[in-house]
Amino acid sequence: LQNKHLRCSKSNTVLKIQYLNSLLLLKIFTWLGIKDLARCAQVCRSWKMLTQNSSLWSQINFSSEKYRIADGTVVRLLQKYRPFVIHLNFHGCSSLQWPSFQCISECRNLQDLNLSECTSVNDETMRLVLEGCPTLLYLNVSCTGVTNGTLRVLARCCLNLQYLSLAYCRKFTDKGLQYLATGKGCHKLIYLDLSGCTQISVEGFRYIAEGCGWIQHLEFNDMPTLTDSCILAVVSKCHLLRTVSLLDTPHPSDTAFKAIAEVCKLKQIKIEGNSRMTDTSWKAFCKSSPCLSHIYAADCPKITDISLKAIGALKNLTVLNVADCIRVSDTGVRYLVEGPSAGKIRELNLTNCVRVSDVSLLRIAQRCNKLTQLSLCYCEHLTDSGIEWLSGLSSLIHIDLSGTNIQDQSLAALGNNTGIKKLTVSECLWITDVGIENTQKFCKQVRDLECMDVSHCISLTDQTIKALAFYCRTIISLNISGCPKMTDMCIQYLTGACHYLRELDVSGCVRLSDKTPTFLHKGCQQLKVLKMMYCRGISRQAALKMKPRIRLWQHSDDDPPSWFGYNSQGELLD
Repeated sequence: LQNKHLRCSKSNTVLKIQYLNSLLLLKIFTWLGIKDLARCAQVCRSWKMLTQNSSLWSQINFSSEKYRIADGTVVRLLQKYRPFVIHLNFHGCSSLQWPSFQCISECRNLQDLNLSECTSVNDETMRLVLEGCPTLLYLNVSCTGVTNGTLRVLARCCLNLQYLSLAYCRKFTDKGLQYLATGKGCHKLIYLDLSGCTQISVEGFRYIAEGCGWIQHLEFNDMPTLTDSCILAVVSKCHLLRTVSLLDTPHPSDTAFKAIAEVCKLKQIKIEGNSRMTDTSWKAFCKSSPCLSHIYAADCPKITDISLKAIGALKNLTVLNVADCIRVSDTGVRYLVEGPSAGKIRELNLTNCVRVSDVSLLRIAQRCNKLTQLSLCYCEHLTDSGIEWLSGLSSLIHIDLSGTNIQDQSLAALGNNTGIKKLTVSECLWITDVGIENTQKFCKQVRDLECMDVSHCISLTDQTIKALAFYCRTIISLNISGCPKMTDMCIQYLTGACHYLRELDVSGCVRLSDKTPTFLHKGCQQLKVLKMMYCRGISRQAALKMKPRIRLWQHSDDDPPSWFGYNSQGELLD
């Protein structure tokens, strides 16, 4: 009788959904991927007709099924909906063959095409596509094998192209960039990404300046060959720059940065891993670009509190990242929070700013009333008393306290921030569940928690997950890797209550057994990412049960590496 009642209940639910307004159903269907739309088409005739509505196929994301999508499926869908297709995403789809590219070239209204990490992309397939799609505005061919031939076709055919990513394409040369400078196309580019293209010389950057004078957004990340001369060549003619990203480019000095400041009024700047940049550059940027709103200055060891004094004078700052700037102290944070932007800052990253203490947290809590994301990883001088000050920040959504010395008292205090959706306390060795009261209090108050990372908190046991599963049932991502005391019981707690779980990392949980995949298979139907590295108790045969439905699946039965701090039995190493 109970089973019959359950079947009737499900049947009534389906009937109610079927009679939803068609416009409302269409709105819902726009959020679904290819696979889910195919399932909806099998529900009934009216749903099948709705899934064939042209409005649902103007934007097709094949990337979500990149490991399963077949060439025939791409051909069938594009032949049917090609007049309506505007956006196509094939990121990482390695199975594409010539028929697919032929169908792409027949989508005459195509404006946005992403072919990044498609191994079958070459000059010939790109020639076919670019000649057939004259209305392209956005093109991403990063991490592909294109050469000068593709750039030559771009310069000839793409008269309206505004966005171009050639990141990590290392087979073209300065000659290809010369085509962009001298051809008819690509002169309207406003965004260019050449990250990882270490083969480009100063001459190549001169061609970029000559042919792309309207550029507003430049990305030159991961380029150890980038020098002051390269940047000076670009800014000699590109005066409209608004966003510059130079992550992992160690060689530019104050000379290059001051040249940028002299001719450009930036709104965003990202610099990482540069030991030559000093406070002089930041004073120049903040003086010439008063509208700067996003500043990313990670791992720039010569930056001091003087830079934060200049940054603090900005009036529209909303995002600041000074991670690994080890000379930044409480004084610098004071300059920042006493400035005109304090009430506008939404994201603040002070990771590894080891001179920052509880005093800064008090000032942040008092002045930054719109702060939503705060990272304080490895700030070793922070204590539970400082974290308690943050309990009054009602705007806080994401906080990262990895590697700090906080204890259970901090979790109890953070529980007062009922809006927290993401909590990261990885490597917080003093967090325990002895007497679990504090953890329960946190979970009970933060019921909208979506993501939690307690990896490498070696004292935690199943009791923590029991509290989490009981109170935070909408959690979608959980990381308990490196927690040797976790057993199959914690997975049973999860699967019994947390049915929305999409990402789970149990790597190094050496006490889990073959029961874990069984529990997950039954209870977590939406799981898409599952990591089970260094799980000796989970056999490969049992782990493989989950693989067909998982987008990212990892498993090994190796011993945990020594840096996990314990052996294969979960015993702590000396």
